[in-house]
This record gives sequence, structure tokens and C-alpha cells, in this order.
Amino acid sequence: MSTVKPTEDLNVSLEPHLLEALRPLRDIASPELTTNLSLYTSSSPPPTISYLVLHSVAQWARTTTGVDTLRSQLPPLDPNAYSMIALLAGTTTSPELNLGTYVPPQAPEEIEAARVAERKQITTLVNGLLSIVGSAFAVYWAADKLRWKNEWKVLLALFAGIVVAVAEAVLYLIWQSRRSQSTAPKRAARKKPRRRVLQDRKDDGLDSGETLQTTSTSVEEVTDEGLRRRQ
Repeated sequence: MSTVKPTEDLNVSLEPHLLEALRPLRDIASPELTTNLSLYTSSSPPPTISYLVLHSVAQWARTTTGVDTLRSQLPPLDPNAYSMIALLAGTTTSPELNLGTYVPPQAPEEIEAARVAERKQITTLVNGLLSIVGSAFAVYWAADKLRWKNEWKVLLALFAGIVVAVAEAVLYLIWQSRRSQSTAPKRAARKKPRRRVLQDRKDDGLDSGETLQTTSTSVEEVTDEGLRRRQ
């Protein structure tokens, strides 16, 4: 098996703050690192920089030589500013690639609601189909009892089936539109974070014990009143 090294092909967006942090290293870093940085710190820098170059900068800044070199500058440079966390802050990984949009997985209650809605739709379609067939058969049977000709019986049954089909389609569209309108606020309310309302008990002069006692007394009064009404 071949070993996959994804960092070799990754680029990072060369943000202005990153470019400002890398330019002082162009003259004080190691020769190999200076050569690599000169490609990205020129007067017209590219929009991206290689991840491996930033990794080399972070490794050099952790060495004793790198730390001493950074601190000996005027003004001194902070070695912690060249860690991978600091260098990658605010950047975008491979902005030239189309990585697609992340779609979060659905919650269990949303999956169950979708299944219930699908069952209702199937039941509605089956009921509509049975209504069409039933109405057409009923009209054909009634025309047969009236001893109509076969062609008139068939035409009348087809006409009745078409009328019922159109009515079922209109009702289904109305039901579908109302269902979509009613589910939209529920989804928005589900995504909206819940906020706990804190009440100031100091102004009322009530402590927690009095509040619990008052609540329990009101519950008992309601229970007694309900029992009396039932009796």
C-alpha cells in the first residue's frame, strides 16, 4: 500500500497578516527556508502558500538557533508567533479547490418526522387512487342499472374518474402547500436556541422556599377543586 501524504498537496491562503509575519524571516532564516520564502514574500506574492513551507517555518522557530535569531532582532520577534496555530489562524485551506458545502446530518426527530410525512403522502395518494376507481365504478354500475349503452357507460365512468382525479389533485396541492407553510415555523423554532428567563426575586421579597410553598399550595387547590367538580 502507498502512504498518502495529504499535506504535500495542500495550500493555505496567504493572508495579509501572514505575509507581514513572514517577510522579516526572508533575511534571517536558514538558507533553504529563505529561498522558499522569497517566492511568497515578493512585491507581488501569490494568493496561496504551501503548507510545507509554513511547517518548515514553525520547525525552524522552535529550534535554539531560530529562537535566538528571532529574539535578537530589533524589535525582537516572538517565537510563539511562528507556531502552526498562529500561522494558520484566519487562513483558508486550499481555496483554489472546490471542496463542496458541508451538509450537517439530520437530527433523529427530523428523520422520524420525514418518515411520518412520507407515510401520510403515500396514504393520501392511495386514497385518491381508490376514490377515482371507486367513483368511476359506481357511475358505471349506476349507468348499467339504467340500461344505458356500453359506450355511454364507459364515457360517463371516464368523465367521473377525471373529475374526481382533478379534485383529488387540487386538494393534494392545497394540503401540501399548507403543510410546507406549517412546518417552516417549526423548523425555525427548533433551530432557535432556547433562552432561560431569570426572574428577580429580590423586588418581590420572596425566597425560593416561599416560592415552592406557594406553587405546591396552588397545585393542591387546583386538585381539590377538580375533585370537587367531579364529585
